[in-house]
Amino acid sequence: MDVTLFDYDLPPELIAQQPLGDRAASRMLVLDRRSQTWQHRRFRDLIDYLRPGDCLVLNDTRVLPARLLGHLETGGQVELLLLRELEGNRWEALGQPGRKLRPGAKVSVGDLLTARVLKMGKAGLREVGLEYEGDLRDVLAKIGLTPLPPYIKRHQSADTEQERLDQERYQTVYAQHNGAVAAPTAGLHFDQQMLDQVRAAAGEIVNITMHVGLGTFQPVKVQQVDDHKMHPEWYEVTVQAAGAINEAERVIAVGTTVVRTLETLADENGTVAPGEGWSDLFIYPEYRFKAVDALLTNFHLPRSTLLMMISAFAGRELILAAYQEAIAEGYRFYSYGDCMLIL
Repeated sequence: MDVTLFDYDLPPELIAQQPLGDRAASRMLVLDRRSQTWQHRRFRDLIDYLRPGDCLVLNDTRVLPARLLGHLETGGQVELLLLRELEGNRWEALGQPGRKLRPGAKVSVGDLLTARVLKMGKAGLREVGLEYEGDLRDVLAKIGLTPLPPYIKRHQSADTEQERLDQERYQTVYAQHNGAVAAPTAGLHFDQQMLDQVRAAAGEIVNITMHVGLGTFQPVKVQQVDDHKMHPEWYEVTVQAAGAINEAERVIAVGTTVVRTLETLADENGTVAPGEGWSDLFIYPEYRFKAVDALLTNFHLPRSTLLMMISAFAGRELILAAYQEAIAEGYRFYSYGDCMLIL
């Protein structure tokens, strides 16, 4: 299957650069797989599509301010994006410009942290050793920047009103567990009022954790879809969460990371086992879903694994037709954009 089958043209002005003032004010394209039709609604109308027995599954990962701007000993400016913690203050990271971040390079980030490149990995990854005092999360809160995706065009600087806004809004209101370097963006639309209304309408909200990492935002660089290899992402589903999911009449996943987690742990009958570990599951057309019945998701980049996943869920032609409708109607795309409910 060629990656060009998942291409579409998006006017740049439809890429949302700022979050809405009201989280829940987003538009929502409701896509019905059975009738092959769609409706234009608002996110607050999600309640109209819920019924008793539904279980809404959220990803409660918390985004780290993992983007670090620093300087080499030679004075050149470089950037590191911490991806996942290894052992002994070592992290897997991306860095740019790559030619300056060879093994032995030492990066100073302000006066609070030093990173040394230890070795090179595959696909531009690096292993870096961090030196700092105290708790790393406290240090990152002072010097790190929100790891916004590159299509959000703005200059980032610590201790600015814009950075404080991004640290609040590029984070779900229910985020709990530190570890993500990108937000589970479908969850950004919820405020506490919407969560309360969902509980009243559906009766069950369950949290699972998948730390969003390179697996989610890594571009597909091969020509044939099945040649792409997913970078693993860490997940955890508790016994209590798995029990509630398995008892539900309908499982509604909030975001593609929830889908990947549940499908990783589901058996052929759709029963989700509790557990934790690393998932490199790649979902693309012809995949047979076992656990997820409906999906709330944002609009995704062309040729991305996320677009391939929702194409597997609803059919590629229907998804691309719905995307063209969203473009024609001026929907806002990507992380800070509008959403789609696929039933």
